[in-house]
Amino acid sequence: MRLPGCTVIASAVALALLPMQASHAGFFDFLRGKKSDASKSTGPSRRAAPARHAAPARHLTPKNAASSLHAAVTKLRSVKPHQAAGEPPPSRLVARKCEPAKFLLVVDVGHTRKSDGALSARNVPEYDFNLRLATRLVEKLKSEGFVRTRLMITEGKARPSLFERVSRANKSNADLFLSIHHDSVPDKFMENWEFEGKKSKFSDRFSGWGLFVSRDNADFEASFAFARMIGKRMKANGFKFADQYAMPVMGKYRRDLLDRPAGVYRYDDLVVLMRTHMPAVLLEAGSIINRDEELEVASVERQDKTIGAVTDAMKEYCGPSEPPLQAAADRK
Repeated sequence: MRLPGCTVIASAVALALLPMQASHAGFFDFLRGKKSDASKSTGPSRRAAPARHAAPARHLTPKNAASSLHAAVTKLRSVKPHQAAGEPPPSRLVARKCEPAKFLLVVDVGHTRKSDGALSARNVPEYDFNLRLATRLVEKLKSEGFVRTRLMITEGKARPSLFERVSRANKSNADLFLSIHHDSVPDKFMENWEFEGKKSKFSDRFSGWGLFVSRDNADFEASFAFARMIGKRMKANGFKFADQYAMPVMGKYRRDLLDRPAGVYRYDDLVVLMRTHMPAVLLEAGSIINRDEELEVASVERQDKTIGAVTDAMKEYCGPSEPPLQAAADRK
């Protein structure tokens, strides 16, 4: 049914003047944070968003009503299709100026020795892959001037360790959080084989690296931007990204793909992403259940390229420091 013109105008004006309000990948459910029990959790709560003050209401006159209607229509026409569908807008890869020597990046080693994550095709715990890559990454970043970069190793059982690492990261007032993992597949894709006389499982069906961010993070935009910076460099290295997470066959493990070229997915209820008070990204550096890729990610060459991708992304994210002489001149 078509409404009379005057009714449409009145409705649009009313809507325009309403105050606006802010309204591991892997396959281990204990990694996820349940929103329904968030209030019951003893873990650290997320930083509350600052209150937004509504603009004072204006007295409507024919003149400002027409102006408001024009502004409302212009705004609606400017909305991109992905915004109308509720998807995040493309993140701007804008460098944030900082001093590398003062920048605190926490590099989290995924899982613990007691709960060591997925098992590779050759029976090596994921934790070993994570620890090796994260340790070498921290060494590289420190050598590049990010001297405060911290390696986070957590002990204990799986779920309690998640809240512990979040608490430690928040208390440290870190500027950025990066969790290092290596990927596997759901049990339904597993096949049996023997390696060195021991029974094992593998899946060569899927491979690749992936990046994950949470909409519920305290700074989603910065998280998304940093993930894209890593992703575009991983792609430039010729590495395949784990596109299977966007496929219906993944069932409950399917994720929203935010940026295909950069390999960035949305995983809102992952504890280490949603509860950290700083921008946070989870990197799945490759699949260790895929027999060929397991050998690749274990190689120094592949590790060096992954470390290089993250290091270069850090430099872009942080941005060049302003030269002291130029800064002094600008203040005059």
